[in-house]
Amino acid sequence: MFRQAKWDEPLIFELSKPGRIGFTLPEPIEDVDVQIPEGLRRKSLELPELSEPEIVKHYTRLSEMNYGVDSGIYPLGSCTMKYNPKINEEFANHPKVAFIHPYQDERTVQGALQIMWELEQWLKEITGMDRFTLQPAAGANGEFTGVMIIRAYHLDRGETQRTEMLVPDSAHGTNPASAAMAGFKVIEIPSNEQGMVDLEALENAVSERTAGIMLTNPNTLGIFEEDILEIAKIVHKAGGLLYYDGANLNGILGKIRPGDMGFDVVHINLHKTFSTPHGGGGPGAGPVGVKEHLVDYLPVPLVEFDGEKYYLNYDLPKSIGKVKEFYGNFAVLVRALTYLKMMGREGLREVAEVAVLNANYLTQKLKGTRGYELPHKELRKHEVVFSAEPMRKETGVKTLDVAKRLLDFGLHAPTIYFPLIVHEALMIEPTETVSKEELDAYVEALKKISEEAYTNPEIVKSAPHNTAVRRVDDVLAAKKPVITWRMYKELKEKGEVDY
Repeated sequence: MFRQAKWDEPLIFELSKPGRIGFTLPEPIEDVDVQIPEGLRRKSLELPELSEPEIVKHYTRLSEMNYGVDSGIYPLGSCTMKYNPKINEEFANHPKVAFIHPYQDERTVQGALQIMWELEQWLKEITGMDRFTLQPAAGANGEFTGVMIIRAYHLDRGETQRTEMLVPDSAHGTNPASAAMAGFKVIEIPSNEQGMVDLEALENAVSERTAGIMLTNPNTLGIFEEDILEIAKIVHKAGGLLYYDGANLNGILGKIRPGDMGFDVVHINLHKTFSTPHGGGGPGAGPVGVKEHLVDYLPVPLVEFDGEKYYLNYDLPKSIGKVKEFYGNFAVLVRALTYLKMMGREGLREVAEVAVLNANYLTQKLKGTRGYELPHKELRKHEVVFSAEPMRKETGVKTLDVAKRLLDFGLHAPTIYFPLIVHEALMIEPTETVSKEELDAYVEALKKISEEAYTNPEIVKSAPHNTAVRRVDDVLAAKKPVITWRMYKELKEKGEVDY
């Protein structure tokens, strides 16, 4: 359990005392003539005045209020919040990585180009694709890149009528968003009773207007699309292309490749599958791989190797252009290659095996617990989606209440209310980096919450009780976000915030 800090603890500006010094700036260099326009000069510099120990204590207190992959299980479904090995950070922070600049001459950054080239070779082998761009900054950026490539391909062939993108109803929300941003009309494909793509509905949906289909395998229910070869056949026969959302690659890593399933375009979340930090908006990387017939449309530049030197190739006349400045989030690429080389072929295969084992162990331990229902197929891959709909109907305790109550056990909640096709969904992905003991503790917490829901539902409905902040009014937080400490003080004095 983390320290139960309170919001009435003083802010760093309130701790400030005139004359206290934590750092002394060096004396200015007198003989340097720096002309700063008057309009850009600060009139004052309002910084808190504290000693070094006070500053360290303050930020240590803040860190104790936080939760991350180094704290414990972080089972957000389809997010693959696995532990990030610290050796990745060592290499990413090496001076020869941290202090190079993208405007340097190619001859002076051969090592960086080699890192990118080698990473591409790994990704090609893992996915069954022919070429990769490493530019996209995240999964959604990779999705947009992929569908833009599909769009460019069809337009180049003169097939301007292909304006529809098929998306399963279990897809990630960014899939239809990315397709719409690229100018496509989104056609939703329903799932069958087993939680997979309904083949009859798919056959009825494809036409000369079909540009492609976006899906992930395993899907967001954690279920492997057993009919993927038939899906590929149907879409390809109609002239469309298959796009693979790589969010769930962790469940099949080293076992099967999207390229062998029939996919034409793949994006990978390096920050998920290949263990680089993410969350809070970044950093991330979403490389996009394509089959040979789509290589000409990749963003520029591509990294090439002529046997002696590495160089950047801008000679792609049909390229969709750039999707990220320079060459992508390079430090994330370094972390990913470090992870890949540390794990090796057998290690990556074991990642998938343990991730699937953990998800199914948790499934079997929780299955049958009062209030939780397991829809669709029982056997899952890397994640599982339970429904708390029976609990809601019988006790009034909702999935949101379960998630908030988990915080009182010192555990991070799973993804909730997604996918939308499961009512009161709890989407749990433990990943391969949690132990059996952690899984047991998580299941026991969910079982305890079930017991409370049926005996003392109010304790669950009013949770959390042990956190620094009690349950936040989501509507008020969205309409009146507290951005600065001054705003917080003003709203507190007016009685407009209750935390």
